[in-house]
Amino acid sequence: MAKVTLEEFPPMSLAFLRFSIASLLLIPFLLTVNKKGVYTKPKAKIDKKDLPKLILIGIFVITLNITFFFEGIIKTSATNASVLTLIIPLLSVVLGWLFLKEKIYLINLAGILVAFLGAIVVIQLPEILFGNYSPGVLFGNILIILASISWVLGIILSRQMLKKYPSLIITAVAFFVGTVSFLIPFFIDLAKNPDWLQSITILGILGLIYMTMLSSISAYFLFEWGLARTSVIKADLFQYIEPFVAAGLAVWVLGEQITIPFIIGGILITAGVYLGTLAKEPHHKAYKTHRI
Repeated sequence: MAKVTLEEFPPMSLAFLRFSIASLLLIPFLLTVNKKGVYTKPKAKIDKKDLPKLILIGIFVITLNITFFFEGIIKTSATNASVLTLIIPLLSVVLGWLFLKEKIYLINLAGILVAFLGAIVVIQLPEILFGNYSPGVLFGNILIILASISWVLGIILSRQMLKKYPSLIITAVAFFVGTVSFLIPFFIDLAKNPDWLQSITILGILGLIYMTMLSSISAYFLFEWGLARTSVIKADLFQYIEPFVAAGLAVWVLGEQITIPFIIGGILITAGVYLGTLAKEPHHKAYKTHRI
């Protein structure tokens, strides 16, 4: 949907419209929710000492993540982007170990290595070595990876704040931060081309509505709500679903092709993510002596 909608909107303007509308729609709920997530009075208040960390969450999960993703998806394919986002569970394992003191085992490290090799294949490193690659696609793939990194950093911080605030408050603050951060780029786009708003078609408007109501409000809120009830690693395991859905729709809707490097890299990444995350619990007993 982002790939289609970005054909009619400048990336930062789409981001501003998406999160400004979403923020407005969240305000009525935000005014009535308390710190336990119940919609009643007294309403929740944010401690001043927590505000910098909440703003930082917004910068990571909205400003940086969306900027890198939108700029990246323009340059690369939806299939590549969907597979590269599978590094999110692996980053969650590593950062969960570093910051949340979650356990990690050698089998997980082996999975991280395998998935890393798969990512190298997808981002065209073999083609680079032989001088046969697309610089634009390569740059787009790298931006998608940076988007994944910024997302996981934000989620690690969010996990800590969810112990004190309901998911709606964290989501709303993140949206507000995103709206403010995209405001200046929005006006810059208008200054460069004042007529671009008049060229938006019904398809573009429907894409904006979809990304606001479903990709923003529903997806972010439900992810934060679920994250409050499970671990970062388990929450991110649902990233497995995305490549299969996205690749199928990209071939059908966008006419993209499934390449051999994509298949090889996708298999390596999927196997690596399995070893790095899904295989974690079953291998606990076998790898107790190798605990890190």
